[in-house]
Amino acid sequence: MSTPLPAEALVGIPGGTLITKTPEEGRALAMLIARHTIHQIQPDLDILKAGRPGYSADPAMLTAASQVVAIEFQTIAAANNYWR
Repeated sequence: MSTPLPAEALVGIPGGTLITKTPEEGRALAMLIARHTIHQIQPDLDILKAGRPGYSADPAMLTAASQVVAIEFQTIAAANNYWR
């Protein structure tokens, strides 16, 4: 039996904007967007949890996840004019 994620976990841009007050808020938003992207790709919570032991201990998979966050942060930084 599948367990769907809640609707708020499937929102592409939480809060509807990339504008943040600080770089730290921008990084947190980047991480949230990355998680929501994964949720949109795989909206079944049970399948997500079942895969976690495999990728959570794999350095290559963790590096790939970090790269996704970095790309999202790069986009957010540009949207915020690099907080200048």
